Amino acid sequence: MAGRLLLRACTTTTLQLRSNVVARPLHRAMSTAKGIPTDEEQATGLERRALQALKRGKDPYSILKPKQYAGTKEDPHIVPCTGTKRLVGCLCEEDNTAIIWFWLHEGDAQRCPSCGSHYKLVHNELPH
Repeated sequence: MAGRLLLRACTTTTLQLRSNVVARPLHRAMSTAKGIPTDEEQATGLERRALQALKRGKDPYSILKPKQYAGTKEDPHIVPCTGTKRLVGCLCEEDNTAIIWFWLHEGDAQRCPSCGSHYKLVHNELPH
C-alpha cells in the first residue's frame, strides 16, 4: 500500500521530501529521447546475422516459408542440399498419412515414384 502511494506521488512533477529537499519523478531508462530499442538494435550474434541477411533479401537459415512450385517437369519442387544427394519425403495426397521416401540426386529433376511430382536438387551453401 505504501509502495503504491509512493509510486503515485512520484508520477507527479515533484515530490516534497523531509527537510525541504525536492525530488524529481522516477523515470524508466527506456523512456529517454530514443525510446524503446528495436529488435535490430538489441540483436546480437546469430540473431543479428539473420536479421541483417533478411534485410538484404537473403534467407540463410530457411526462416521464411518456401516458394510454392507446381511440381511439373518444367517447374519442379526445389530441394536445397549441401551435398550431392538427399532423402526426400513426399506426401502424395493432402490427407495421406503415409510418406513416400526416396533419394534425390544432383542433376535433372526426378519424379516421386508414387504420385509423379517432380523434384530437383539445388546446391545450397551454408552462411557460416
